[in-house]
This record gives sequence, C-alpha cells and structure tokens, in this order.
Amino acid sequence: MHLFHITRRLEFDAGHRIPNHHGQCRHLHGHRYQLELTLQGSINETDGASDEGMVMDFGLIKEILQKIIIDPWDHSFFVADSDLDLIQFLETIPNHKTTIIKGVPTAENLAKNAFDLLAPVIQEQYGKSLILHQLRLYETPNCWADVFYESN
Repeated sequence: MHLFHITRRLEFDAGHRIPNHHGQCRHLHGHRYQLELTLQGSINETDGASDEGMVMDFGLIKEILQKIIIDPWDHSFFVADSDLDLIQFLETIPNHKTTIIKGVPTAENLAKNAFDLLAPVIQEQYGKSLILHQLRLYETPNCWADVFYESN
C-alpha cells in the first residue's frame, strides 16, 4: 500500500498588526494570505465510489477549508487577545469583522490556530484513515509558516 500527501490551496485577505514589532509590521496593514492544507492517506480503491482513486476529493477539502477558515477569516482583522487598545477601538466600528486570537497574529500563530481548528474536524470525520499532515500559511509570496502533524 502506498501513502500519499495531497495538498489544496485557498486564498483570503485579512489585516493584522504585530504590536511590539520593531519594524513596519507594528502598523495596521493587510495581506493576501494563501493557505495550503496537506492531507496524508491512502487511495480509496472502492470500485464505483465517487472518490475512487483519490485520497480525498479536492472539492471536499475546499468545502472544509471554506467553512472552517476562509469564510470566518476572509476580510477579517486579526488582533492579539492582549492588544486591548486595538480591540476596544475595533469595537467602535459597526459590524467590523474582527478575529481575536491567542497570541500575536504572526504567520506562525495564525498557521497554528488554523491547524488547531482543522485537525479535529479531519479526525472526527475520517479517523485515522486521513491525517492533517501539514498546514502552510503564506503571509506574502516569499514568507510562510509551516505546522506539521506530530504523533504522540
């Protein structure tokens, strides 16, 4: 039996700031993020199945990513839970889409947050037959953070 890694990429736009950063990132700004979800599993060999010959249908991966990450995060502004001044300010803007995260909204923390949101969904729906192997979050075309599955 062969083990495969398959990857689906989606994009979203969002803003953030790194409050204590010594450079430009301390200011409010935005990015065109790209999120890659890599799953590990075996090919479905069930004759006549809709996903025969696949680890998982790429369209289904898109549906999961869309529901769990893209819809809630797209055109949102990420704020650290400790950035109380910014949280208070954003609350004054009617219907503002703010996403408060634990820790500073760096590429690393956002990738970890996305992984932690997606891994239980994959586990719950597919058990051990499919593993969220890696999540890569591009903050820019040249800068990204990777999070990997770690078996206990």
